Amino acid sequence: MDSIGEIEARALQELSAASSKEEIKELGVIYLGRKGKLTQFLRNISSLPPEEKPEAGKKANILKKRLEKEFKAAVERMEAEEIQYADHIDVSLPGRPVPIGTLHPLTQILREICSIFQKLGFDIAEGPEVESDYYNFEALNIPKNHPARDMQDTFYISENIVLRTHTSPIQIRIMEKRTPPVRIVAPGKVYRCDSDITHTPMFHQVEGLLVDKKITFGDLKGILTAFVQQMFDEQISLRFRPSFFPFTEPSAEVDILCVMCRGKGCRICSQTGWLEVLGSGMVHPAVFENVGYDTSKYTGFAFGMGVERITMLKFGIDDIRKFFENDYRFLRQF
Repeated sequence: MDSIGEIEARALQELSAASSKEEIKELGVIYLGRKGKLTQFLRNISSLPPEEKPEAGKKANILKKRLEKEFKAAVERMEAEEIQYADHIDVSLPGRPVPIGTLHPLTQILREICSIFQKLGFDIAEGPEVESDYYNFEALNIPKNHPARDMQDTFYISENIVLRTHTSPIQIRIMEKRTPPVRIVAPGKVYRCDSDITHTPMFHQVEGLLVDKKITFGDLKGILTAFVQQMFDEQISLRFRPSFFPFTEPSAEVDILCVMCRGKGCRICSQTGWLEVLGSGMVHPAVFENVGYDTSKYTGFAFGMGVERITMLKFGIDDIRKFFENDYRFLRQF
């Protein structure tokens, strides 16, 4: 009878000292396995005096059930602790660095352009990229026989539906809904059938429109001069060259002093010392008539620029295709 007490005391002592599920399972084999200490005791009960057998068997079975219960409970406690520690954060470990992403260079410049014009009082306007022939061409004084309507320049979805070739259709949509004064810039993607180191089938434009009473070409020059100097350099020179656009009259191209050679002449500016950055002009009366504006009362100017070109000049990039190749070595520079 003393050996039962010894088995119980030793089993419980070793169980309390166990530090893993493996140790507990091993103790189960030592005491309750086929050759375990308690199992051997039960088998040897037959050698006891007859009057001791019933009591010895009873106590041995009670101990067996208790040990089974204790071993099982100990394993469950170990598993619960493992789950708890699996979610535990060790604050003593060094931190894991998280790579910080940056905005794409085109996104950076697009936001900077819009920010400059917002400070000058312009609102941001958006419109559909899939446009009707009317809004993309006819309302902008581009008749059916105009060269810009050529299939090689425009992506036609159907006879009267195109992928917009500029964001000027937004200007028409805004003027149809608002009465002057109107002061907006329209950023967005545009599409043309062209692809080389300076052109891509999809690119980004920002076009602007200001309509009010007594708006002059001088106002246009003032706004664009302020924009160019804030975008590039307050000391940079710019010039307006006569040009032609169907939706403006008079029209002008805006050039800036070459940002690479500062007017001395280089490969980028074709030895001229100047770089074209945007087109502009006074809104053609025919455009105002298409949206129902009184041409005797209101005047206005419009302008447009390619975001890719501004970005290339700003950062000294010589190939427009780099913007769309997703080369991390290129993008990480910005």
